[in-house]
Amino acid sequence: MPHPAAGPDSDTPASGTAPTAHAGSDHPPPPTVADVAALRRRTGELAALYASARELAAMRDADAVLERLVDRAHELLAADVAYLSEFDETDETLRVRATRGTVTAALRGLVVPPGRGLVGAIAESRMPHAVRRYDAVDADRHTTGVDAAVAGEGIVSMLGVPLLSEDRVLGVLFVAERREREFGPDDTALLAALADHASVVLQTAAALADARRQAERARAAAAELTAHVAARDRANRVHRELVDAVLAGGGLAPVATALSAALRAPVAILDASGAVRAMHGATSDALVDAARSGDDTDAGVSVVSPIAAGGRGLGVVVVGPSARELDDVDRRTIERAGQVAALLALSEEAVAEADHRQRSDLLIDLVTASAQRRADVAAALRRSGVDAQALGAVTALAVTGERRAAAARALAHHLGQTALVGELDGLVVAAHAAPVDAASFRQLRDAMDLDVLAVTTVAAPDGIAAAARDVRAAVALARALGLRNALVGVDDLLPYAAAIGADRRALDAFLDSALGAVRRHDGARGSELLATLRAFVHHGASPTRTARALTFHTNTILQRLEKLDALLGEGWRDGERFFRLSIAVRLDDLRERLERDGDG
Repeated sequence: MPHPAAGPDSDTPASGTAPTAHAGSDHPPPPTVADVAALRRRTGELAALYASARELAAMRDADAVLERLVDRAHELLAADVAYLSEFDETDETLRVRATRGTVTAALRGLVVPPGRGLVGAIAESRMPHAVRRYDAVDADRHTTGVDAAVAGEGIVSMLGVPLLSEDRVLGVLFVAERREREFGPDDTALLAALADHASVVLQTAAALADARRQAERARAAAAELTAHVAARDRANRVHRELVDAVLAGGGLAPVATALSAALRAPVAILDASGAVRAMHGATSDALVDAARSGDDTDAGVSVVSPIAAGGRGLGVVVVGPSARELDDVDRRTIERAGQVAALLALSEEAVAEADHRQRSDLLIDLVTASAQRRADVAAALRRSGVDAQALGAVTALAVTGERRAAAARALAHHLGQTALVGELDGLVVAAHAAPVDAASFRQLRDAMDLDVLAVTTVAAPDGIAAAARDVRAAVALARALGLRNALVGVDDLLPYAAAIGADRRALDAFLDSALGAVRRHDGARGSELLATLRAFVHHGASPTRTARALTFHTNTILQRLEKLDALLGEGWRDGERFFRLSIAVRLDDLRERLERDGDG
């Protein structure tokens, strides 16, 4: 452009001066200071963008690259504060991830709720946005937490551009001033370029994270598959060992051994009664007791698996603490061991049932055989391994029909292999070594879990049949006495059975006719005449011995005898009447004693 003339309105150069360039000249005007500054600034921006691109290409640490991009935004735009907020798709919040120039912790950890703050407006519009004053942002965008963080930093003006990836918003890159500033198009363009780089960083980081997750999943799947194959091989090996145990006929012991080795844990196998049938490893009494009681909280029990078949509980498999954590395959292996144990238990039951039937038949033959068949019965006993000379007692149990078979099995189990047990005339009858005592009776009753009437007697080896007849007769009399839960010796009952038979109604009528009047008097008056009568009978009808036994004066006994005369009639102490009365008293005593013992 032509320089002006000396005068203010002159259009031509002054005389004597050199000509200068004018509008039509081919030479451009020299750059101004502002032009030079702008070129230098643009050069610096381009250099920074190239440096960012190189850092992206060599990116190893996404956080470090994002921090460097925020630093460049802070420097290139000569801003007081720069920070980057990342969008969280799980709750749609924006979380500050990197900062530069902040002076408070509030902005560094800021989480902006959806739709709030300037960052919310940028995320929603997906367009850059600048404000000269933050307090001029729409009122519905303000929230206490964001306003407090902005006020804490003293921020006045802000410029933010979104970080975009196709149709997704990844975050927002901000620069801010603590004074009013008008951000121009060049500022927005530069910050947008840096935001594009930040978008690449976030996408690459997400892709790398996803690749790592996929690789980790693949490694986990491969490890899981390897473990599954190993566990399956281990389970198949244990299954073969369990099948071999069944085929070898070794019972439950090989099952416990194979399972313990596979699980690296102690194993015990209990039957339905709680008895230990097999164990292997360091099993403890506490472990077994916990399995029996069902309280396995403090005994180190890892697994208790039922042994069942057809809805019947046949026992349990108990696994103690293992040297490794048991998995699902291990639990299926335990269940398979339970199935094998159930098969063995059913097999043992079948064998035991066949043996029980055979022994029952032998017992019936022994008790009912005629003289001509006794030699054949003796030979059959020898073939079955039964020592007839060891049979020294006969016991009969009175049990209801539906429980009789179970009672027979329980009695056979209680008496052992040397005994013969069977059902005869509606009773469970056993020929065995020695009469049942009170302790054995209580154990047997508890095992059967029901009230039972038992009659037992000694028998000579050649007198089993006669002893069986005696116990059956004694059971009939005991039933007539109303006994339901007692152990009775044949010698206690047979004399009375011979004297009065075993008809319940006849026996009740006999006792009532003999003692009913005295019993009713005692019930009405609260007296003790029946006790006095019993003592009088047991002490040979002697008032003196009766008084001594009851610790009363003889005159008291004589007065009570006079009252008995009035109740029983004159002559009750003489001959036949006293004999019948004595039988009634002894039967009544026997019934009370046996009922009391049975309840105890």
